[in-house]
Amino acid sequence: MSNMGYDIEAIRAQFPILKRKIHGKSLVYLDNAASAQKPKIVIDKIATVMEDGYANVHRGLHTLSNEATAAFEETRATIADFINAASPEEIIFTSGGTDAFNLVSYAYGALEGESGLQEGDEIILSLMEHHSNIVPWHLLRERKGVVLKWLDVNDDGEIDVQAYENMFTKRTKFVALSHMSNVLGALTPAKEFTRIAHQHGAKILFDGCQASVHAKIDVQEIGCDFYVMTGHKLYGPTGVGVLYGRKDVLNDLPPYRGGGEMIDIVTVDGVTYNDAPHRFEAGTPAIIEVIGFGEAIKWMESVGVDKIAAHEKSLMNHAMEELRKLNFVQLFGQSPEKAPIICFGMDNAHPHDISAILDRTGVAVRAGHHCAQPLMKRLGVSATARASFAAYNTHEDVDALVAGLHKTHQMLG
Repeated sequence: MSNMGYDIEAIRAQFPILKRKIHGKSLVYLDNAASAQKPKIVIDKIATVMEDGYANVHRGLHTLSNEATAAFEETRATIADFINAASPEEIIFTSGGTDAFNLVSYAYGALEGESGLQEGDEIILSLMEHHSNIVPWHLLRERKGVVLKWLDVNDDGEIDVQAYENMFTKRTKFVALSHMSNVLGALTPAKEFTRIAHQHGAKILFDGCQASVHAKIDVQEIGCDFYVMTGHKLYGPTGVGVLYGRKDVLNDLPPYRGGGEMIDIVTVDGVTYNDAPHRFEAGTPAIIEVIGFGEAIKWMESVGVDKIAAHEKSLMNHAMEELRKLNFVQLFGQSPEKAPIICFGMDNAHPHDISAILDRTGVAVRAGHHCAQPLMKRLGVSATARASFAAYNTHEDVDALVAGLHKTHQMLG
């Protein structure tokens, strides 16, 4: 099936795992919001680095080190272009999204003076945050006595702009919000929320681990201070993520970890620190994973981010249309700007049972609280099932999901 120059069969052929059979059925992989599969070009790039081009980066003068350093730093530039950062120096490599959130929360807790977060200072979060953008702030609350303030969301995951603005006080120093919910697929108006935060003198961070997969991101247009992404959701390897930070903001922050690379001069009496981004990249980095991540971004751009988004929108519309016909299925989150992430429940069936039965039909979905327990409580459930779509999914995958739900209902209804 081809749509507006989008050759889905050619794209699927690039993902070796899609040839697998699960319980004798063709794999229908709909767990992409948790982690996406990898195209052959990324797999081959990782193998090539290990077989023919591996060395440590930055500190060697021999050929292999120079080649590895060039490829590593090329990825930094590739990602800067991907999100329209002003400079590659605004791209910090982390071990993933979780590491990036911890970096920012730790640094602001350690920063002294008015710029840092002190006892009684306020941080605004929303009820639909992923645990990785909640727990680090709770750690800071326990350590420093900061106050966490919680934005409500409606049933579709939308945040009222006026309610957001009303939450600011003179003690509000930081905002940390999901750009796109990993449960409801709702998109936060990042540019408007950034304007309001800056108007009140607060810094703002966006969790872009989902949004960067499904939408074109322009951090300069948004104007945010920090933006977080993770490689494994962007068709790249695990163990690597990105913290974007405005250069003027980054260089005011203290280091997160100590070790090689993040230093300028070390003596027995003291240490001076490197500038960003190296200030926050202590030790030997995930060299192979970073280079593989760069290849994944290049793959997305070669297909076309806008084309992928249009294809995913078509899948999501088809899925929502078909799922609404099932009177035994409850859908969570139906925002008009919804991303291709669909959470649902079923009468008289636990999400874990739904997932297990779907698996017997070859359909892989996620089940549980999706690392979003405050949102589950807000929705009045303990867990949901979740189907999420990617560049390689098809309308036939949607139909397989619907057929599997009919079977599940027959077995459990």
